[in-house]
Amino acid sequence: MIDKKELEALVEEGLSGSDCFVVDVQVKPDNVLVVEIDNKEGVDIERCETLHRFLESKLDRDVEDYELEVGSAGITSPFKVLKQYEKNIGNEVELLTKKGEKLSGILKSASADNFVVTVTKKVKSETSKRKVEVEEDYTFGYEEVKYTKYLIRFK
Repeated sequence: MIDKKELEALVEEGLSGSDCFVVDVQVKPDNVLVVEIDNKEGVDIERCETLHRFLESKLDRDVEDYELEVGSAGITSPFKVLKQYEKNIGNEVELLTKKGEKLSGILKSASADNFVVTVTKKVKSETSKRKVEVEEDYTFGYEEVKYTKYLIRFK
């Protein structure tokens, strides 16, 4: 079976000098190798193909039989690494907390420890009969959420 650490090192080598980053590397049963990459502008098929060919040139099918899948992180896939959070600062995201609360708002910032989402709520106004919109920042540790993902809205 192919070693995950070895595969991760090969992926990093294959991406060096490019603007892409690793989102996920998996070694599944029966030596199914799954590599997910991303970058700030999105990943095209040519970039996936180039990495696929690089990895195939470094892995020996005579020693180890494997199936290799190289793809980009889907636009609706949950974020897995900090660089995905950083890439989406200023975009609308949806998140589900481990307490079961679902929120959507603008991703304001992201650091190694936590991220901040600005949520717009309608609340009763003391001066008017209508509800007014109020923005509130929520800070979350990554361990507090089940998922965070880019929110697509069709208006």
